[in-house]
Amino acid sequence: MANAWKKYRSTKITSPKSLFLFISTSFILLTFFYLCSNTSNPNPNPNIKTLINSPIQPFNCDNSPQSHPIIANQVEGVKYPFIYSLSDFGTLPDKPHKNIVRILKGKLFRRPDISVTVQDILEKMKSEGQTGVFVDVGANVGMATFAAAVMGFRVFAFEPVFENLQSICNGVYFNRVGDLVHVFEAATSDRIGNITFHKLVGRLDNSAVSATGARLAFKSNEEIELQVRSIPLDLVIPDNERVLLLKIDVQGWEYHVLKGAKKLLSRKKGEAPYLIYEEDERLLQASNSSSTEIRRFLDGLGYTHCVQKGTDAHCTK
Repeated sequence: MANAWKKYRSTKITSPKSLFLFISTSFILLTFFYLCSNTSNPNPNPNIKTLINSPIQPFNCDNSPQSHPIIANQVEGVKYPFIYSLSDFGTLPDKPHKNIVRILKGKLFRRPDISVTVQDILEKMKSEGQTGVFVDVGANVGMATFAAAVMGFRVFAFEPVFENLQSICNGVYFNRVGDLVHVFEAATSDRIGNITFHKLVGRLDNSAVSATGARLAFKSNEEIELQVRSIPLDLVIPDNERVLLLKIDVQGWEYHVLKGAKKLLSRKKGEAPYLIYEEDERLLQASNSSSTEIRRFLDGLGYTHCVQKGTDAHCTK
């Protein structure tokens, strides 16, 4: 056994070779753990941004409880495809949401008209070299928000219904737009504080400040009253932020939202946003306002060109 001596030979821990191997191995391990901790999630909250001097900060999707189950799909027939997630599923299994039925038939989600409108307007602005943000008031589950974000536009989205916020957070992930979308858990109005809100179970897209407005189209649905935060847009949108397009769909509360955005809407021609708002007379009257009152208000701010398209009004200076 010529090599048997090696078995009983003592090892010198402090030998230069042993120290070199120990230090090298330790350095490699430390480097590995450092890179893992910094590259596995370089920005743990990519959708969270800090807005200077704003009384409200974006909703933290990472800290929100995950919605379940998640039913999401791509939208059919849009130039810039995107995905959104449903927040209510209808009355299962008796009367499921129409888009759930479409999935079972192997079809994509039905194309929302507002998604097409937003993409058409922003595409024209983009071709003209205009840059800025899209403000989505009454974002619901993000059908307008993601239509803009997948085109590369930054978005300020306002939505007070928690279930809808969860679906927006799902869409932020599905569409990989966490660096573009600011989500705010709030209703927009003409004052800051809290406001009574009426959530319509099973039809969260029809929830409204006005109880009458919430029940107008779906009288049989259960209604839940809750307190939500309200804030004027002028307190959130920075003065130096160019807003290309402002879309408002708040079930009759449009006049109050517009009054809370007076400073933004008072910007001169070429800097003031293209405006789209729902102008449904029944819903407006339920919130003690009218289309005539809104048009008079906008005319005073220089929005003299308004065109009715369905239940929406499109206004420019």
